Amino acid sequence: MSEFVVWFESYRKGLKGEVGGKGASLGEMTGAGLPVPPGFTLTTTAFRKSKEQSHVDEDIARLLFELDITDTDMVTERCKGIRESFSKMEIAAPVEVDLRRAYQELCRLSGTINIPVAVRSSATSEDSPDASFAGEHDTYLWIRGEDAVVEAVRRCWASLFTDRATCYRVKMGYEHHLVEMSVVVQKMVRPISAGVAFTLNPINGDRSQVCIDSAWGFGESVVSGEVTPDNYLIDKVLMEIRQRKVSIKEMEFKLSDHDSVERSELEEERAKSPSLTDAQITAIAKLAKAAEKHYGCPQDIEWAVDADMSEENNIVLLQSRPETVWSKKTSSAEGTSQSSGDFMASIVSTLMNPLHTKK
Repeated sequence: MSEFVVWFESYRKGLKGEVGGKGASLGEMTGAGLPVPPGFTLTTTAFRKSKEQSHVDEDIARLLFELDITDTDMVTERCKGIRESFSKMEIAAPVEVDLRRAYQELCRLSGTINIPVAVRSSATSEDSPDASFAGEHDTYLWIRGEDAVVEAVRRCWASLFTDRATCYRVKMGYEHHLVEMSVVVQKMVRPISAGVAFTLNPINGDRSQVCIDSAWGFGESVVSGEVTPDNYLIDKVLMEIRQRKVSIKEMEFKLSDHDSVERSELEEERAKSPSLTDAQITAIAKLAKAAEKHYGCPQDIEWAVDADMSEENNIVLLQSRPETVWSKKTSSAEGTSQSSGDFMASIVSTLMNPLHTKK
């Protein structure tokens, strides 16, 4: 581990400010023994080191001076100018050396030359308890090669100043110069099937059950509403499948030969088939239960069955976060019900990141 690169397995709690929310979550999951695709985080120190040798801070101060966030044309023009400054900024030489070495090591560990990775923004502002920056910063998927990874990191840094992120910071009273960005670089998953798991029944809040939604390929088919996912309820104690609903899934989103995700129609037999075996359902439920035990509260989990791994260990967890819908219900003094719209928004957010590329 260097001051610029923290591998997931090297993470400790004192490093959260260096790796941001996403990096901390993946590091903690790895440390807990949960199966996470390998990767590392480029730290906020790397971000600061590169900014210090450039004139980006001067450009930021100049372009954001007296910014009127109600003037959309002004916001668009000035934020574009800041992002262009980042695109021209040279990454500090020692930072770039460590970044390239880390990517080379990830390729070696994975046994693949130019392994495709997800390059994901992990801004320090995402950890703020009184604000939510989810979706405000960029993620780039299926990035191959050292040069492409370096460029994607620069673009993630620049996404601190998208129109939405900039306006949101102004509304929340955050100082722009205090916000920093770390960047997660992680092996991409090529999913046979993918979905979400809740360590409670999301319909009634029953904590004795694990609920799994699953579809073929990438989760985009569920997000877009083009398929209804298979649904399973598993008894947490006995690990028995108590309820299964296998839907007809007429299409999937899968990886093309050109590292893009494309829509593909399914043959009738596969369309009617369950997207998980009973053994996979049980394995996902056990992993979800282990995540809940580690974090000490109900979890909302992203998972995938990785086509690049052996059947014995091809289920990976992409993210685990506290379940919010029923937690909000139980913590509300008024006992106010959460709307179904909020519940679906949670599922959509979960499925879209990181399985869906930010446009």
